[in-house]
Amino acid sequence: MHEFASNQALPLFAFLSIGAISVFSFVAVASWSDARRREREAYYKNETLKKIAETQGSGAAAALDFLREEERTAARRRREGIKLGGLITMAVGIGLMVFLFADNRGSSDFLAGLFPLLVGAALLGYVFSLAPKEKE
Repeated sequence: MHEFASNQALPLFAFLSIGAISVFSFVAVASWSDARRREREAYYKNETLKKIAETQGSGAAAALDFLREEERTAARRRREGIKLGGLITMAVGIGLMVFLFADNRGSSDFLAGLFPLLVGAALLGYVFSLAPKEKE
């Protein structure tokens, strides 16, 4: 009987071991490739700024304008990401409330949906009232 149980555990152990090794290998390669991509982007950005600054006339002013525009674009993307995250979180909260209300009639379990709903509302409130505004 003991031999039978150990024979069944071996394939499961092998599967889990190979799965864990595969996942961590993938994460390592993905992390390395992301670092290389960021390094290349920084290098090309640096080279572009050098070329802009070396041009005749107002090269330094053009380089500063380029940097300011890039910063504005990054800030706008951050704000839009927070808006989208807030809307998605609110939708999850509303969906959870509807599901729990329909599933447990007469129970107040549906109020658990208020947590994601309020988190989404806080994200949207931050974006529309407290986040730094875009300067034009």
